[in-house]
Amino acid sequence: MYEPIRTKSVHRMADDAHAYPHRSREEELDIQLAGHLSALLAVTDELGDTEAGELIARQVARLRGAPPARHAGLSGSSARELHGRAHTLAGRALVVAASRADTAAAILAAERMDAHTAALAGEPTLAAVGAP
Repeated sequence: MYEPIRTKSVHRMADDAHAYPHRSREEELDIQLAGHLSALLAVTDELGDTEAGELIARQVARLRGAPPARHAGLSGSSARELHGRAHTLAGRALVVAASRADTAAAILAAERMDAHTAALAGEPTLAAVGAP
C-alpha cells in the first residue's frame, strides 16, 4: 500500500544557501545597466549614429570589462520607431545609472534621451547634441 519515495527531494535545505555564489546589488545593477546600454547600442548602430555608438560602446566595455558585440542585423523599423525605442532604452539606462550613482553613464543616457526627443520632434540639428 505504501510506496517509498525513490527520487531526491526537489526542496533544498537551509544550509544549502551557500552552495552557489551570490552577486551584490552593485554587481546586479552593473549587469542591468550594461544590458540596457547594449540594447541602446544596437538601436543606435541601426540608426547609423557612429559617434554616439562609440560613446555607448565605451560605457558597455567599462561595465563588462570587454568590448560589446556590435549590432549586425537590421530590424526594418522606421527611423521614428527606432528613435522611440532608443529613447525608452536610454530612459531605462538613466534610471539604473542614477540608482548605482554612475555619473558618466547617467549623463550619457540623459544626452541620448535629449537627442532622441529632438529627433522625434523633427529637429535633426539638435539630434547630434548628445554626441560630442
